[in-house]
Amino acid sequence: MTSINDLIVAAPAASCDVELTKGPWEFDTVPGYGPGCSEDDVMPEPVVRPGQLPAEYQRMSDDELHERIRAAKETLGERLVILGHFYQRDEVIQYADFVGDSFQLANAALTKPDADTIVFCGVHFMAETADILARPEQHVILPNLAAGCSMADMADEDSVEACWEELTSVYGTEDVDGKQPVIPVTYMNSSAALKAFCGKHGGIVCTSSNAATVLEWAFERGQRVLFFPDQHLGRNTAKAMGIPLEQMPMWNPRKPLGGSTEAELDDAKVILWHGFCSVHKRFTVAQIDQARAEHPGVKVIVHPESPMPVVDAADAAGSTDAIRKYVIASEPGDTIAIGTEVNMVNRLAAEFPDRTIFCLDPVVCPCSTMYRIHPGYLAWTLDGLVAGEIRNEIIVPQDIATDAKVALERMLAAPPK
Repeated sequence: MTSINDLIVAAPAASCDVELTKGPWEFDTVPGYGPGCSEDDVMPEPVVRPGQLPAEYQRMSDDELHERIRAAKETLGERLVILGHFYQRDEVIQYADFVGDSFQLANAALTKPDADTIVFCGVHFMAETADILARPEQHVILPNLAAGCSMADMADEDSVEACWEELTSVYGTEDVDGKQPVIPVTYMNSSAALKAFCGKHGGIVCTSSNAATVLEWAFERGQRVLFFPDQHLGRNTAKAMGIPLEQMPMWNPRKPLGGSTEAELDDAKVILWHGFCSVHKRFTVAQIDQARAEHPGVKVIVHPESPMPVVDAADAAGSTDAIRKYVIASEPGDTIAIGTEVNMVNRLAAEFPDRTIFCLDPVVCPCSTMYRIHPGYLAWTLDGLVAGEIRNEIIVPQDIATDAKVALERMLAAPPK
């Protein structure tokens, strides 16, 4: 299978940034999310730069890194479980014991209670979630601490607390007809602190898999929903439930009342935070039109983190797992254009060679923060475990973990439809 790096090298003019072909330690020298589609996202301050990968591992050949990973896995056996997100690079995903979306991996971590260590090949908020749900004696490792998420950083704890205070001034705190004035719902792509915020305030966590189920849960308990940090998932999900756009005001944390009037907020059903995914905002209606023109009969499926016009123009929209199921249900000879992260799209294309499967975005642009989980970091952390050393452990403070677990358990009890 042709790798993303091969594609970037072969056609640098059609890629986000050829820096992606380098080891993360080569470009991870200044504050930022790294090359690729996230390069224009502003990283919040202060920024704590994680320690660099030891030079010994930077100099190792690919063959030596993979030999070390295989040897460590064999030595650690059942004491180790490796989780890999669908968007992870192939050089790493081949070692995952479980591959899935954030909802599936949250559940997968619970199925290995006897494992001493969970190595999460994803991004920071995913490892935090694994630590919250893990047994107290289990350790959770994120191979590269710089693997963050620009979307998650778009809603910080102080901004959400300030928003809540303003909403309370508008709605009050008393239940009306047995329902809270507003229920907070945070997307999985958020910090543990914001999951804890939801747990404390009667709210819940959602994933792209179960967002509709979660919104139904929230409306059973509240008059309206504050949805953060991804505006597009919130808007697309609520619109599919029949909520009109005029009842979905955007909350801009830099403006008084988020940029809305009290009357607009009073009429609101879903208040959308001003956040987005750098990968999925790249998809456009023009790309769909081009795919249909070049491939008559093509079916188009996109992730619901994509802008609403893109979701409306597609034949279907769904989570990464729903996209995978859509491809599995297709027929040999079908042509499918997919609007999600390109590593996953290429993996599906390789798995189903009797179909024509391609990414809507012609520019090779993987999730650059997920891409920071390089085999070098995986080898280093696994070697540490073999030597009895836990490197890059993710530990959520107990006071945050307790409240966050409440919101996460509500999520796990709200399965996708």
